[in-house]
Amino acid sequence: MFLGTYRHQIDQKNRIRIPSKFKQGLGNNFVITKGIGGCLFVLPDGGDKLFEKIAELPTFDEDVQKSVRILLSSAFEADEDAQGRLLLPKELINFANIKKNIVFVGVGKRVEIWAEEHWEEYNTNSDFDTITQSFKKHGV
Repeated sequence: MFLGTYRHQIDQKNRIRIPSKFKQGLGNNFVITKGIGGCLFVLPDGGDKLFEKIAELPTFDEDVQKSVRILLSSAFEADEDAQGRLLLPKELINFANIKKNIVFVGVGKRVEIWAEEHWEEYNTNSDFDTITQSFKKHGV
């Protein structure tokens, strides 16, 4: 399970380092793609479980296929260099509005990457007591 918040920076060549607390849980074949709310999703072990479910979605439902296209066309398998850095594609940097400072957030089964400014705004404008009420409808 991924927990916690870690702050890092993207370098001038668009490379990032995954926090060591997350590396082992992500495995060697993790995937990064567009996420919800302006962040990037980092999915462990190639996102196998998610992608298996996506493969079962109806092929001839245009709304579903639009979502599939956007999600999968922006996904890439992370490939670390000898120094443990990975190159983040420009498309994903632009999508998440990343400038320099980034925040890695552990969200249970996945990790999210946020532009620091966006994360601060999102986190500051969220009333914890109010948002946790949504857990009730899911039996938590």
